[in-house]
Amino acid sequence: MTPDINHLEVHRPALLGHCYRMLGSVEDADDAVQDTMIRACRNLEQFDGRSQVRTWLYRIATNVCLDELNARTRRARPVEDGPMGSVDSVLLERPREHWLEPVADAKILPADADPSELAILRQSIRLAFVAALQYLPPKQRAALLLVEVLGWSAADVAENLDMSVASVNSALQRARATVASRRGTAVAPVSQQQAQLVDQYADAFQRYDVDALVSMLHQDATLSMPPFALWLQGPDTIREWLLGRGAGCRGSRLIPVEASGSPAFGQYRPNPAGGFSPWALIVLELAGDRILALNSFLDTETLFPRFGLSAELPE
Repeated sequence: MTPDINHLEVHRPALLGHCYRMLGSVEDADDAVQDTMIRACRNLEQFDGRSQVRTWLYRIATNVCLDELNARTRRARPVEDGPMGSVDSVLLERPREHWLEPVADAKILPADADPSELAILRQSIRLAFVAALQYLPPKQRAALLLVEVLGWSAADVAENLDMSVASVNSALQRARATVASRRGTAVAPVSQQQAQLVDQYADAFQRYDVDALVSMLHQDATLSMPPFALWLQGPDTIREWLLGRGAGCRGSRLIPVEASGSPAFGQYRPNPAGGFSPWALIVLELAGDRILALNSFLDTETLFPRFGLSAELPE
């Protein structure tokens, strides 16, 4: 049976997740999914029913993303973009299009997924993993995602990407090696102990107890603030920043959300006119019983609406 537009729309969240992994940007992924839907609607008569509708849509979406990737450079995080800075470094701002963006879990993770599938999907949207993907050539990136995340066979990938099976297997081998060298150790789902750590972080941040915050950091912890290129490393340096140039965050309020498969918060700083104004989307990366990275994305005008976060908080 030929699918209609309603049959296509139910797959939009899954397609958004796939395009986000490919492109590293929610806005670009939204555009890619819309283009996918337009192409699918124009070619409904060509759907022959030999594959599932979702598989057919993934094929279209992958090719849309490949076209996009051939036209632009990779996105990055500050820690991959340049050398570590200091608390006295100049704040160099780069365009929003330069940076890897976080994604709202609720937009792309299916509520009815079984636990094993959900675990794979969460891993596949972690910032470190998506950042590592950016170092892969477009077809390597597509092959890895289609096999590792979506469970396609090498033969299916070869047909979709106009490659031989041998070429796909070779691409997978190279892609796995590159990603493993850049993402580090795979991150397990958040444990009960880590959930308590996240709660303690939120409590300490809102009290602005810097000593308590620093005690939760891994010895190699990093702090970054896209769209600024500056990133800092180490508890002592981060402590100096929080007590110095970052002290304007004192008195902030945090609203918990889930971003990129990780604990996250919408941060609101005190507004002199009253209430609290958006300041950052903070995404935490955890390692064992410590916080490995504090990623503060400052483009709240773009990000907060995607996470259902309000434009202001009352007093």
